[in-house]
Amino acid sequence: MTIEATPLPTTRPTPFDPPEDYRKLREDQPVSRLAMPDGSLGWLVTSYELVRAVMSGPQFSSTPESLTNPLRVVAPEEKFSAQPGMFISMDPPDHGRYRKLLTGQFTVRRMRSLEPRIHQMVVEHLDAMQAAGDSADLVDKFALPIPSLVICELLGVPYDERDEFQHRSSKMLDTSLPIAETSAAAQGIREYVGGLVARKRAEPGDDMISGLFESDPTLTDDEVAEMGLLLLIAGHETTANMLGLGTFLLLQRPDQLAKLRADPSLVNNAVEELLRYLSVVQFGTMRGVIEDVEIGGQQFRKGETVICSLAAANRDPARFDNPEILDITRSHSTHIAFGHGIHQCLGQQLSRIEMQIAFRELFDRFPNLRLAVAPEEVKLRTTSVVYGAASLPVAW
Repeated sequence: MTIEATPLPTTRPTPFDPPEDYRKLREDQPVSRLAMPDGSLGWLVTSYELVRAVMSGPQFSSTPESLTNPLRVVAPEEKFSAQPGMFISMDPPDHGRYRKLLTGQFTVRRMRSLEPRIHQMVVEHLDAMQAAGDSADLVDKFALPIPSLVICELLGVPYDERDEFQHRSSKMLDTSLPIAETSAAAQGIREYVGGLVARKRAEPGDDMISGLFESDPTLTDDEVAEMGLLLLIAGHETTANMLGLGTFLLLQRPDQLAKLRADPSLVNNAVEELLRYLSVVQFGTMRGVIEDVEIGGQQFRKGETVICSLAAANRDPARFDNPEILDITRSHSTHIAFGHGIHQCLGQQLSRIEMQIAFRELFDRFPNLRLAVAPEEVKLRTTSVVYGAASLPVAW
């Protein structure tokens, strides 16, 4: 059976479910032709097994030069190359060199040592919410500031400068904006981080940027700035949106929330299930074919672009029982919300710790937490690379 090439699905049936076309494609042809905006053809992979195969295959590249944008036409002069240090857009061996430097900064022991401080941040923000009244925008007062404050402390960013990168990173990830505007936002963050790196080189502190210079004195300011830029954006965007959207979802699933309230030890399971179920990196992960290869019975040719749908893979019934059901008591989860292969999210342990503490304390503090608006009135980030709630009015 051959399915005609179609554009990347983007229309969601509900705030919490991926486009219905993903399910149909996964059932009928898990490797299907994708119609690109520039008229070329790519591939869309929607099964769990095949997504993992592509994301770990040496025949695929993460470099910008090997990719075609599935959401809009990108003119030749608008295409970019990965800057030194931006390892998420690199292949081995360059990727491994930079990632190894940061792996030393993200040890499990170090992440666990941050738990008391993260707990303090969470409690302080809940205190402030409670002191201010009986309602709030949970995104503005809780979901966004917690991960922002954590990554600020790790990188040595003065917290009063956080608005600079929060605003620009939001614009940078908005696919509805002109490329010139998103590029300008990226350049603004890059310049800010560059200035921060120069300050750290002159006056090192107990932070990751200073630690990178210490680990490898040969690193240039530009290399460290690119690594810092990546951590700054990735370190708050995904976790913040998981906290906001995850709370929205649990408030709409009172049976699951009741289980979590009755047994707070389920929070770790709950976080893994929310990560699987929501898969907030909504447009998937791109790879360029650099060597002819067969995947799922289809022949991929060098030069083509492949989109791996994390959302579709995380709802694959061949891997998960009743995947359309949110079940915070699942005894195991091998979801790929953090990706797979050499590019798997470096900060996933930190993200998990933040979510575990934040959800546990939030629902413990406010046993009557509820939406302050109708569910359909919750504003969503439908055009952002990282999906979530733009705001979440709640009351308690």
